[in-house]
Amino acid sequence: MLTQFILLAIGAYLLGSVPAAYLAVKWSRGIDIRKVGTGKVGAANVLSAGGPKWLAIPVALFDIGKGALSVWIAQLIGLSTAQQVTVGLFAIGGHNWPIYLGFKSSGRGIFASLGVISMLSWKLGLIVLVFPYLFLPIKQVAFGVFIALISLPFFSYFLAQPLSIREKLPITLGLVALSLMALLKRVVARRTELSKSVPLGTVLLNRLLFDRDIADRRLWINKASAGKGH
Repeated sequence: MLTQFILLAIGAYLLGSVPAAYLAVKWSRGIDIRKVGTGKVGAANVLSAGGPKWLAIPVALFDIGKGALSVWIAQLIGLSTAQQVTVGLFAIGGHNWPIYLGFKSSGRGIFASLGVISMLSWKLGLIVLVFPYLFLPIKQVAFGVFIALISLPFFSYFLAQPLSIREKLPITLGLVALSLMALLKRVVARRTELSKSVPLGTVLLNRLLFDRDIADRRLWINKASAGKGH
């Protein structure tokens, strides 16, 4: 069983590393998605790449699927809850630090995380899927993601499917690790020209809450695109 776990964790990382957004934009427009829009390698930025908008749908489904598939296989072969969570984290780690892009990606792994979380608890998955989009009317989905991430460990105690505390603990700890991975990706990015005059504390706060260096979303996206030659 240990060998199966190790092999599956490696496989999950390699599957998670497949950069669907990068490949979709590269094949459809011949450009690097990291040089357009927000620069993120994810489904949301596919919409900023200037290609067919519908490409964002299969990209999102693929990213969700690679997280879900990894955990589903772990469940299928009878791995423990802790091992299932670990395999899921490897899939997310692959998305965030993909071997196929030289371990460099500006993706946050939110859709891959959704796939992992949904396989551990559909109720928790529903929170990740629905809650951020409650902020869509005010165009602050990234803030909704932040709230969802920090609340997941708390909700896992009440909504996780396993009944015993012993089984819930690995899920709760795994969600803490998952949230830290996503938030870490927000804060470690290089500082841009647009935010060099902004105090570091303000930049870090903006990154944590809104996933950008400045509070003005429209200016951030427009300047980022211009700076990348889009």
